[in-house]
Amino acid sequence: MSSAEPPLIEFVDVARSYGEGTAKVYALVGVSLSITKGEFVAIMGPSGSGKSTTMNIIGCLDAPTSGKYYFRGVDVGALSRDQRALLRRHYIGFVFQGFNLLARTSALENVELPLIYRGVPRKERRGLALAALEKVGLAGFESHNPGQLSGGQQQRVAIARAVVTRPSLLVADEPTGNLDTARSHEIMQLMTSLNREEGITILMVTHEPDMAEYASRTITFVDGHVAADQRVAA
Repeated sequence: MSSAEPPLIEFVDVARSYGEGTAKVYALVGVSLSITKGEFVAIMGPSGSGKSTTMNIIGCLDAPTSGKYYFRGVDVGALSRDQRALLRRHYIGFVFQGFNLLARTSALENVELPLIYRGVPRKERRGLALAALEKVGLAGFESHNPGQLSGGQQQRVAIARAVVTRPSLLVADEPTGNLDTARSHEIMQLMTSLNREEGITILMVTHEPDMAEYASRTITFVDGHVAADQRVAA
């Protein structure tokens, strides 16, 4: 990375509060951190520690009450709602604990969905979706709907859908939360390969230390603060 290239993500003294007066609650208090392109970061912490609020701000689903959030050097707070939606659509892929697949829709059509929103022509869309399914090990499962797939396979479809647009950042919220141990490790191995081979920056919320071990860096939140920020030696 050249020294001139800004971090992919940068928080400068970010705070997020909810409510007013005596009912005011701070989810984040003066958080500063930066994440560079290509990192695989696990976000950990107890319930209510601020990790989900951090992910929502990074994913442009929420905004700081004060402080600055920069994405690739751009002040996200200065963007309009439409511009933030475009940033989210073009640069960020999302994976959730609950898969969030359309039940009566094939794996291929689920993966095509973000490309439809971006106006990609049908033939090109189909080719990109087929390639994404192959990348996650689901070649041959294109016509299966979610009900015909295991939990691990459904999460693979969800990951294919998240990366089909070739995002700069993959935001994964408890991606193994609904899976057994063996499937969880398979999903983490897949995400590790996407990080290393595709260069996708990954930000993952998890409460499972053995899943966090796949990341190259772990940031731990406690009471709205960064309590620890540890990198794994290469």
